[in-house]
Amino acid sequence: MKTLSDIGLVGLAVMGENLILNMESKGFTVTAYNRSVEKVTNFIEGRAAGKNIRGAKSIEELVASLAKPRKVMLMVKAGQPVDDFIEQLIPHLEEGDIIIDGGNTHYPDTDRRTAYLESKGLLFIGTGVSGGEEGALTGPSIMPGGSPAAWPFVKDIFQGISAKVEDGSPCCDWVGENGAGHFVKMVHNGIEYGDMQLICEAYQIMKEVLGMSPDEMHEVFAEWNTGVLDSYLTEITRDILAFKDEDGEPLVEKILDTAGQKGTGKWTGVIALDLGVPLTLISEAVFARCLSAKKEERVEASKVINGPAVNFTGDKKQLIDDLRDALFASKIISYAQGYLLMREAAKEYNWKLNYGGIAMMWRGGCIIRSSFLGNIKEAFDNNPELQNLLLDDYFRTTVENAQAGWRRVAAAAISNGIPAPTITSALTYFDGYRTARLPANLLQAQRDYFGAHTYERLDKPRGEFFHTNWTGRGGSTSSTTYDV
Repeated sequence: MKTLSDIGLVGLAVMGENLILNMESKGFTVTAYNRSVEKVTNFIEGRAAGKNIRGAKSIEELVASLAKPRKVMLMVKAGQPVDDFIEQLIPHLEEGDIIIDGGNTHYPDTDRRTAYLESKGLLFIGTGVSGGEEGALTGPSIMPGGSPAAWPFVKDIFQGISAKVEDGSPCCDWVGENGAGHFVKMVHNGIEYGDMQLICEAYQIMKEVLGMSPDEMHEVFAEWNTGVLDSYLTEITRDILAFKDEDGEPLVEKILDTAGQKGTGKWTGVIALDLGVPLTLISEAVFARCLSAKKEERVEASKVINGPAVNFTGDKKQLIDDLRDALFASKIISYAQGYLLMREAAKEYNWKLNYGGIAMMWRGGCIIRSSFLGNIKEAFDNNPELQNLLLDDYFRTTVENAQAGWRRVAAAAISNGIPAPTITSALTYFDGYRTARLPANLLQAQRDYFGAHTYERLDKPRGEFFHTNWTGRGGSTSSTTYDV
């Protein structure tokens, strides 16, 4: 074992332990620390036994064990615990030392912490880590941002432990200054919300409209995972549907239908509203989880509110093929909206994001890894200034070809009373985006009528605003024109 460790890690929950083991397996010596010292002892004597991993029983011992510049990675609960550990570390660190936050942190906190630590001569990295327990151990997707000066000192470690794509490229690269890394991880999680909800809607349509068993659905997802829908979430859905409980019955049908969430999907929706980005699919996925949590209320409502009886008389195989097309087209919309959000955030915060590079970081290790992320990289390689993925030839053609089946799925869900909020909102966004003239002209007239908010005219230059005295009693005074 080296005299001094390459990096220290605080927090021995599932992700922390597995990241340490991953680092050690790639040739790095690691010091492990946890607020509860017995966890350190159990880890060192258990999973870490015989490995190049040392345990520390105090912050002082942790810092003293590290090679300079010292690198300490925090894998603790987001929020106040991160700030608390930062304050404990600061007195023991020297100029140029680096603190890394690898939790699911809200990016404004990373902005704040970067400025705070740089003011004290220290460096800070806020990094998204995606891949769950298995990814942490065998190779996650890592999205670092913060102090640019810190990147050269952690690059070998981060890229060494990250997942690799077919050509050996690491699913990790520098994202940008301040909170850029955690922002990209937040968008990743928002897309994850959307992907999961889309799959759940396909599952419910197969179950309720087509009357398919979990075993039959398992076969469908297994086939889908060999084609354009090849992804981690398709793969695990395939496995979940085949998994049997102790009595031999499908376990999935015994799980309570109330979904949890930790806030990253909500953050994505909130910042999209702040930046004026139509992040419709991800927002609907968040609201679907909120509605699922109203279990008791839904059960009572189901007893008194009637909808249409399920009555599907069409071609079962055709609807399954249509579901594949609807899922794929909707996924493309979700990624298109996520990239729109990153583009607007880059403008707002003056980040220089590499959009093709982000797609490559998501190609392996992470929860939303999908085969078509390579097509996203190609799209931005072909046109780095691409405004929307739907304007790329590959994605435009793909969605156009899928839309007939997509529309049949939306119609089948609506006519049979099956909720499909993300599939239908994605289709609505697609139709809105490709429409040259939306009915917002009437909306602007309404706003001007009741609030003198003014409007622009088709026959006048953009930026010239008009007000009409609609009632004859309003006069010529108009409200100030502004956008929230």
